[in-house]
Amino acid sequence: MKLLLDTCVWGGARAELSAAGIDVVHIGDLLADPGDEEILRQAFQDGRVLVTLDKDFGELAVVRAIAHVGIIRLVEVPARKQGSVCLSLLERYDNDLARGAIITATLTRVRIRKPSAEDGTSSSP
Repeated sequence: MKLLLDTCVWGGARAELSAAGIDVVHIGDLLADPGDEEILRQAFQDGRVLVTLDKDFGELAVVRAIAHVGIIRLVEVPARKQGSVCLSLLERYDNDLARGAIITATLTRVRIRKPSAEDGTSSSP
């Protein structure tokens, strides 16, 4: 699976994910932040799941129907745990992400919003 890390995701998460064999690009490596819509479009064009802390991407994907490959939103996950949490989510929910799910995760809870063609939202620890 390929990932695009938003600027708000800790840069050290990139090293941890890369070390695990994940193809990772970090928006923080760019000279300027291109903005949320462009980040989501770029992730889609490159076939990358977007990893972010920003809830605005869910609105762009759901309300404005901007195409995406999948989104992982980390909520209150400490910077140094972001990489390991992503690895865990990728391992457990790779099939959902491959179908375009939006996953919102804390350290203790995961919520999955499946694509509109599938049924609603589910939760699991």
